[in-house]
Amino acid sequence: MDARQDELSNPFGMDTECTNCPELVETRERIVHGYGDVGADFVVIGDQPSAAADETGVPFAGEGSIVWEILDRVGLVEGDPGAAEPEPDEVFLTYVTRCRHPDRGATDEEVTACEAYRSSELRMINPEIIVPVGQRAIEALAFQYTTKSEDELDVEELHATTMRGRGFELVPMLDPSDQTPEQTEAFVEHFADLLGTDYRQTKGRQGSLETGRGPDTDE
Repeated sequence: MDARQDELSNPFGMDTECTNCPELVETRERIVHGYGDVGADFVVIGDQPSAAADETGVPFAGEGSIVWEILDRVGLVEGDPGAAEPEPDEVFLTYVTRCRHPDRGATDEEVTACEAYRSSELRMINPEIIVPVGQRAIEALAFQYTTKSEDELDVEELHATTMRGRGFELVPMLDPSDQTPEQTEAFVEHFADLLGTDYRQTKGRQGSLETGRGPDTDE
């Protein structure tokens, strides 16, 4: 955890009583804002909170969480990844939408309502690498943060690969519930290889995260 911060959960002090989405206000236990290191090089972005995340406030929480397992295996968790409040090292975890509906995914309107939270976190953290988890997450990043359209981004095809974004790189991950053991292993191997490279090379030519737009860096 960054020495400048006091809390892992919602370290930027974002609104914990948001009522922009009335239906989600009725179904959520809490708003699950970002969690982790505010000086992180890596940001993991999921679709919406799981039942365990909704209960605990820890993104991707839950028994046998594949996301936390992967982060631990590549050396980005201090201590027990299954702890009630695991300690990510150089990682910040967040969601496209912050409130859970137990029976459906988020609507386009709900995604838009949360966009300011996500954009603010990315601007303040200024990461080197973003890991969008699931199709909805990569689609939410498409227009602002990549040179691709939503239709060109298929998380199944892009799983465990690196693609150039606007000022940083993206490493898409299939939703954990859709991954086979072989796909999980492929992601661990790819991410471990990435950690062995100079992944910070993108920051020097980074565009402004104020708008999400910068120079086209797709190769």
